[in-house]
Amino acid sequence: MLYALLEEHDPAIEAALGQQAIATAEVHAELKRSLGTGEDRMWEGILVTPRVRAIVRIAEERAEQRDVEPIDLFEAIVRSGGGLAADILSRAKRNTEAPSQ
Repeated sequence: MLYALLEEHDPAIEAALGQQAIATAEVHAELKRSLGTGEDRMWEGILVTPRVRAIVRIAEERAEQRDVEPIDLFEAIVRSGGGLAADILSRAKRNTEAPSQ
């Protein structure tokens, strides 16, 4: 789901990453490496897994009475604290916090 969100180049998501000094291109590249690029890994749409359902539920709670927007899904991924996407975001954030040598 995060890969699809980054493909959209949503300004709110890019701003959220920027506030944490996380490079969007770096996260996108890491997701692509992790998901693989072979033809057997490509599919149309997003697979609806239990984790995706949980993320959508969190996004709906965040949105309250308005329509769910991409930033709501992004924040739900971050708040879920699990899965490949959250792990990649967490590593990217740690990389920006590490002292330069």
